Amino acid sequence: MNPSMTYEEFQRRVSSVILTENGNCPVTPVIQMLQGKWKLQIIYELCIQSPMRFGELKKMLTPITNTMLTNALKELEGDGLVHREQYNEIPPRVEYSLTEKGRDLLPVFYAISQWGMKYIP
Repeated sequence: MNPSMTYEEFQRRVSSVILTENGNCPVTPVIQMLQGKWKLQIIYELCIQSPMRFGELKKMLTPITNTMLTNALKELEGDGLVHREQYNEIPPRVEYSLTEKGRDLLPVFYAISQWGMKYIP
């Protein structure tokens, strides 16, 4: 699949099955990367304010547990969507921010928000 494909071309080709160069559906890996109860909300919070510390994220995502937040952040970092910056000071300080790859999801969030405004009262 050509990464510079226009939306109109996508609409024309989607019914004929669009595959990546490796023969995979291009949507499935994205869905797998973003699946989970908290990942989209974490990315959204980091879109609003970045960088954020662990405690700030936890406060914004109540009732998330420390374990769930830690696991989601590790997965997002592993997928290259979130950057973790650890400062060697006392007390230790860690900040999270979106990577360029993570910021490239902003148009997706915009499209989702437009759909939500249209269909969800």
